[in-house]
Amino acid sequence: MNGMGDVRLALHGQELEVGQGRVMSGLTESRWVLFWHRRCTRKVLMSLTPEQLRDVGLTAEQARHEGLKPFWRG
Repeated sequence: MNGMGDVRLALHGQELEVGQGRVMSGLTESRWVLFWHRRCTRKVLMSLTPEQLRDVGLTAEQARHEGLKPFWRG
């Protein structure tokens, strides 16, 4: 699997954990927590150095593409 797939799996796993932890609080709250988590992780992805991107197996273009996605898109 390429680096982008690995990152997506890791982020998706974290999103699931966040969503599962908030099920009791209601769907609306868990959805906003998930959206916020996506926004934050994508912002961090955009700030990675070339060395860090190389470590996770992404090109700058792949990171930019993923980082610029709207927070509501998975």
